[in-house]
Amino acid sequence: MIKRRLSKGTLAGLFAALAAGLLAAPVLAGSGQPTPKQIGFQEAVTPVASDIHWMHDYVNVIIFVITAFVLALLLYVMWRFSESKNPTPSRTTHNTTLEVLWTVIPVLILVAIAIPSFKLLYFQYTFPPPDLTIKATGHAWNWTHEYPDQGISIDSLMLQNDERQDVIKSGIPAWQVPRNLAVDNDILVPVNKVVHVLVTSSDVIHNWTIPSFGSKVDAVPGRVTATWFKAMKEGIYFGQCSELCGKDHAFMPITVRVVKEQAFNDWAAALKARDKKKAKEIIRALAADLPDQTKIVADTRTMR
Repeated sequence: MIKRRLSKGTLAGLFAALAAGLLAAPVLAGSGQPTPKQIGFQEAVTPVASDIHWMHDYVNVIIFVITAFVLALLLYVMWRFSESKNPTPSRTTHNTTLEVLWTVIPVLILVAIAIPSFKLLYFQYTFPPPDLTIKATGHAWNWTHEYPDQGISIDSLMLQNDERQDVIKSGIPAWQVPRNLAVDNDILVPVNKVVHVLVTSSDVIHNWTIPSFGSKVDAVPGRVTATWFKAMKEGIYFGQCSELCGKDHAFMPITVRVVKEQAFNDWAAALKARDKKKAKEIIRALAADLPDQTKIVADTRTMR
């Protein structure tokens, strides 16, 4: 067998990689869009998303406790029943108490997980009366959002890099037009209002997803599925198709701006009057007043 030693250069490279990994520490997720090296979810801005975050943390606590218990039990058994400590093994084959415990305790753990998970599912699929309805239609590969009550329809296509630069030069902050997530036509919704989203597709299966809203629903051709949200905080929130729908699956994002009700009404009136220039000016003014959400860490406080 040939023995090989690590060269000084290889060792130096390994230490450099380790140091780089330690320095590139993970950060909490920002609001409305992914954050480089993030851990955790994006900030929850709806009651449903807040409850999803709570459920995730709750189940993780149970997982950590079980893992720690099993590890401790394994270490104890390795020590207590090693050959030196226990030279004459026990021939016990049954222990009624132990068998009852390892049957009943997992059942109780599953019940403790099931009860809040059923409550969350019920909350997600119990639709309160809507203040606004939007119909989202997925195409290969972009989205159309219709506002039936306002009589307006918006096609949203992903901005290419040169288009992003033009938007930034027009006065929109760069963080509001992230690569592969920004679109040419944002959709607006009023803050603190219940929004029903009716989701369908004109061709293949897509998926309408906004992580900060806790919304994720398939767009199926020939069917109408639905989701709802109530955004409790003004801002800009990005999502994208989350179903493998074809070659440009990765390039059909969704951009939702949550604004004051008056701003939404002004924007909708401008689009209804086919005054796209005024609608763009309204969005530009809103964008200038919005604080940088990428510097806001995740907040999963209950919002009900």
